[in-house]
Amino acid sequence: MLKKHKIRSYQHLTQVDRDRLQALRDEGIKQKEIAKILRVDPGTICREISRNRRKYRKKKNIKNKNARYEADVADHKSYVRRKYAKYQGKKINDNNDLRSYIISKLKKHWNPDEISGRMRKKHEPFYASKTTIYAWLRTAYGQRWCRYLYSKRCYAKRRNGKASKKSMIPNRIGIERRPLGATNRTRYGHYEGDTIVSGKKSGSTAALVVTYERKAKYIDARKISSLSPKKFRDSTNEILEDKKAKSISLDNGIENREHEKIIVPAFFCDFYSSWQKGGVENANKMIRRFIPKGVDLADYSDDDVIKILKIINDKPRKSLGYVTPREIMVKYNLFNKKIPIGEIALRG
Repeated sequence: MLKKHKIRSYQHLTQVDRDRLQALRDEGIKQKEIAKILRVDPGTICREISRNRRKYRKKKNIKNKNARYEADVADHKSYVRRKYAKYQGKKINDNNDLRSYIISKLKKHWNPDEISGRMRKKHEPFYASKTTIYAWLRTAYGQRWCRYLYSKRCYAKRRNGKASKKSMIPNRIGIERRPLGATNRTRYGHYEGDTIVSGKKSGSTAALVVTYERKAKYIDARKISSLSPKKFRDSTNEILEDKKAKSISLDNGIENREHEKIIVPAFFCDFYSSWQKGGVENANKMIRRFIPKGVDLADYSDDDVIKILKIINDKPRKSLGYVTPREIMVKYNLFNKKIPIGEIALRG
């Protein structure tokens, strides 16, 4: 049985590839055979010859399809085409300072919009728009750095049938009674709360209690061994004690039964309306970037959680004028005199 040649993942042909292509073509080897030798798709060879062969004027009466393919000419034509293509990937790749800056921020898990906005805000001597950075990431130059971007969006599953309105939370106060400053985000100190649980297959009861400041967009979290109402209450209080908090918005999970013992007033979303606390839902998605669904949260230490929060809270946000959430919290003195343990680690 003939051994099949594995086609390599897509990448641009190099000068060495073009030298081999020219030599094989001059020997009369067919395009399909050349593709097998170079381990690329036959269409790649066809396009390469069609685009980059030497073209002759019509008056010489030489058909283009029989025109000679010359590796040096082809490589130069490819360079020129890529240089003046619509995407500006070449611009980033040719500017070492710009390229290094972008890569360093991608490694911190900043997205292209945050990188571009921060460059402009800090008046860096170089600049690339978010569109240019995205375009560069799609090219052969930037593909290796795509792994630092967020994964695909996860859409919430739709529930069939009417939502049940049975409440297991005593003295529940609806979100419509939340202070105006919390609803329209004109005042600091109003938080949203939620939880992240371990995957069912792991058999673990470990979870994360997550809070989100609605105006400053600051995220905090604590790991708990189980999602009991008491542990949720104690962890939430531990987080809010370190901050100048005024209220918290929660969903209707059973872990919120002891909301009356939380140190700030708690307000509850309508049933199956988690979008009413979309900030903390988005915070969960950011954390899931580092702690994927299905894993056992018991495998992550408190230090691991602090490191993740450092990355997230040190990312500049477009909605904050490309200032980081932690910078906002410090600027407006939103921490109590007792600096949170996690914040000490973040500052370090």
